[in-house]
Amino acid sequence: MKMIVAPMLKVFFRPWVEGMENIPEEGPAILASNHLSFSDSFFLPALIPRRRVTFIAKSEYFTGTGIKGKLTAAFFKGVGQLPVDRSGVRGAGEAAIQSGIAVIERGELFGVYPEGTRSPDGRLYRGKVGGVARIALATGAPVIPVAMIDTEKLQPPGQVLPKFGVRPGIRIGRPMDFSRYQGMENDRFILRSVTDEVMYEIMRLSGQEYVDVYATAAKRAMQDAKKAEKQAAKQAEQAAQAAQHKDQKDQKDQ
Repeated sequence: MKMIVAPMLKVFFRPWVEGMENIPEEGPAILASNHLSFSDSFFLPALIPRRRVTFIAKSEYFTGTGIKGKLTAAFFKGVGQLPVDRSGVRGAGEAAIQSGIAVIERGELFGVYPEGTRSPDGRLYRGKVGGVARIALATGAPVIPVAMIDTEKLQPPGQVLPKFGVRPGIRIGRPMDFSRYQGMENDRFILRSVTDEVMYEIMRLSGQEYVDVYATAAKRAMQDAKKAEKQAAKQAEQAAQAAQHKDQKDQKDQ
């Protein structure tokens, strides 16, 4: 599947890649990337030559229907992505971490989005404690920061098909060594420090504005603001209709 998808992406979208020399030819490593678009999960694993990058993907991506759903499921299965059922009490968090550790222990590349979800507005949000830091400290594997560039312009949130005419990029940073903290994966302060250090490198590579809140919280705030705006517009419309009705009644009474 990768041998088919990678050439197609290169032909149709002409993606550029910087820092490929920072990907080890063998041995385990964690690729920690920003997350701008659904298409990130296609470009990053497809454009790393000779090695498979295993990401955790929500199980819904493997059971989709329709053309998009079937193509997505085929791609994710073909490149070895791991489905995680998020219906449990603790969600995907612990399952994803244990799956990541297993991938690293096999000497492979494991990909993770520290923000936990796609950016709602193209800015870089606070990394979640856990994920990248816990796996790095539990295994001693290096963390390679990765910046996806302009993929949100290629395929904005909610858009089914990517646009043509947008040339996305991938910028890969130097490996980060956190082996000095190995075995301290249960220390929340260390986890926060490691996560913030990784996010700083991603910010430096991507040039994104950094927001020190979680993307999930930002999304909820945006959704609440939209709901409030719609509610205010509805109330204004009802008030205008009531005023119009009153004017008509007054005219009839005169």
